[in-house]
This record gives sequence, structure tokens and C-alpha cells, in this order.
Amino acid sequence: MVNAVSESVWKGRRVFLTGHTGFKGSWLTLWLHKMGATVCGYSLAPPSSPNLFQVARIGELIEHVEGDVCDQQKLQAVMRNFAPDVVLHLAAQSLVRRSYEEPVLTYATNVMGTVNVLESIRNTKSVKAAVMVTTDKCYENREWHWGYRENDRLGGHDPYSNSKACAELVSASYRDSFFPPAKLGSHGVAVATARAGNVIGGGDWACDRLIPDLMRGFVAKEDVLIRNPEAIRPWQHVLEPLRGYLQLAEKLLLEDADFASAWNFGPAEEDARPVKWIVEEIARQWSPTASWTIDERPHPHEATYLKLDCARARNLLGWSPALSLSDALRLIVEWYKHWQTGADMRQITLDQIEAYQQLSSSRR
Repeated sequence: MVNAVSESVWKGRRVFLTGHTGFKGSWLTLWLHKMGATVCGYSLAPPSSPNLFQVARIGELIEHVEGDVCDQQKLQAVMRNFAPDVVLHLAAQSLVRRSYEEPVLTYATNVMGTVNVLESIRNTKSVKAAVMVTTDKCYENREWHWGYRENDRLGGHDPYSNSKACAELVSASYRDSFFPPAKLGSHGVAVATARAGNVIGGGDWACDRLIPDLMRGFVAKEDVLIRNPEAIRPWQHVLEPLRGYLQLAEKLLLEDADFASAWNFGPAEEDARPVKWIVEEIARQWSPTASWTIDERPHPHEATYLKLDCARARNLLGWSPALSLSDALRLIVEWYKHWQTGADMRQITLDQIEAYQQLSSSRR
């Protein structure tokens, strides 16, 4: 069974969203606005040029505040002034390779940024629910051939992955210390964490990510360098985990303490594919002239095998992927081809959200 997002829960809901100028945050902002939510976005300037936030003119639709989650004083003032019902924390330094170049920034943003968001929630009386987004890479990766479950050991080899494991520990500590689920009736704040990774979709132009690298090269008709072609990742369209975050937040808003914990959101077993398979499939869908080569140069360590066990989300939230990986790649290719022609990318993105929502509703 696949549950859909309940639009009635979000109509008129006040949502404070960090990282709204990023790839995932932009998709989530449009989805929330489409459902009638009132959104305040708090984030740094968009991280790339071009970027989905500007291409889809998202700033016109919401209260947009440019700020750093490392600035706790400003963050708390904006949150308290907006008085949200729900906080969705997506702001992060989210690139593995950049974390090797800027480890201090990575830890400051991903660890202390999480502390600052939780501290702001603690001092904002209106908040009823919070979803803190981390990553599938928060686990101590032992290159197992089975999926990691929510109670498996946290770790992380590189600074990015490790910082997200730290963010999980921070969230758990704040939940246990200030928002214990057993006393939800007295303090009124339900806090959960969400773990998903290798999220793909239209409108991503980040550096050192497979899909953006392919799209840049294919659009420019240039050869694309591919690293780690045999690495297996849990690929999923951006709307899949976003639906999970929203469904999880809905449960938290119902003051169901059983959902104030950690959750995995990953693809079906058959969609954990090697990098090379993704490259070949997108090249096939894009154009017969699309070309790529393997980059044989040495690179910083990245995990070669990583899967998530999402049985808990499937059994308790009614969440499971609605799109096959091939369909996800088709949507991505369609999105970038529309962008190439100068189409209205806000409408194209909203159309994909609507089609996805209808698909997930039809599979109940």
C-alpha cells in the first residue's frame, strides 16, 4: 500500500522550512504552497547558478528570508516571529567532496546548525512538530549487501557523512532531554529525523553530483567524466522522500509519540543500482549522441555500497516508493529538456508534483 500526502492537513498550515533555496527545499516549497500552506523559508542564497529556486520563481510565493542556520540569534528571531506549526529542517552542507575541502564549514552547518534549529524550536511556543532531515550516509557503512535499519550503528567516514551522524545524535539528545515522546502531552513538540540519500530530479545543478554533471555535459554536448562507476546507491526521485517527510510530519501533528524517532526513506531493492547503469540509462533517454568516459584519476573516499531498509516506513507510515527508477529518470530527462526550450519551469515542476500525487493516491 502507498499512502498519499493529505492536502487537507497542510492547507493553512504554517511551515518554517530551512534550506528552501536548495534543490530539495525548492521542490518541497512548491509542493507545500500548492497544498495551501503558508511557508517561511530560511536559507542562504541559492547554492548554484542556475538553480531551481530562481528558475521556478519560488521567492514570489513565500516569505523568503536569507540567513544562515549558524546564526542562532537571527534564526530564532525569524522563527518566533513567524510562529510556525511545523519546522522542516533541510539546510545543510550536503556535498561529500566539498566536506573534504571545507570540513569546519561542514561540521558548523550540519551539527551546530541542527543545534540552533532545535534550540530555536525549544524557544518557539507555536511549534508542534519538527522533521530534521539527515542522510542515508549517517550509518557506519560496512559495505553490507543488505539495507541499514534505523537502529543500526551511526558513523560516517568522510566529514559530510560523519557530520550528519552527529546531527542525528544531537536530534536524539534534544528529543530525549527536552521533547521526550513519553511526555508529548505536556511539552507538545514531536521531533523526528528522516534519512534519505542520492535524491535525484529536475532542477539540480549542484557540483559533484551525478545527474547534474550528466545534464551539464549532455546539454553542452560534451563528454562527461564519471567516477566510481560500480558504486551502488539508493537512487530515488526527489518527490519520494519529500512525501515521506510530509507524511511523517502529519503523524507528528496528530501528536502520535510513536513516530517521534528516526525513519529511513529509500528506493525499492531493485532500484539500488550502480552509477554506470544510471549513466547508460539517462544517456539512452537523452540522445544517441550523449557521451561519457570513466574518470580514472584518484578521488577521495566514497562508499561503494549503500542500501536502506525501509520496512518501518512501509509498515507504520504506509510509505513506499511510487515511481520506478526508470520512470524517475524519464521525469528528469523531460524536466531538463523543457528547461532547454525556455518553458515555464514553475509550471513544469508543479505538473510533475501533481502527476506524482495522483500516482501515489491511485496506489492506495
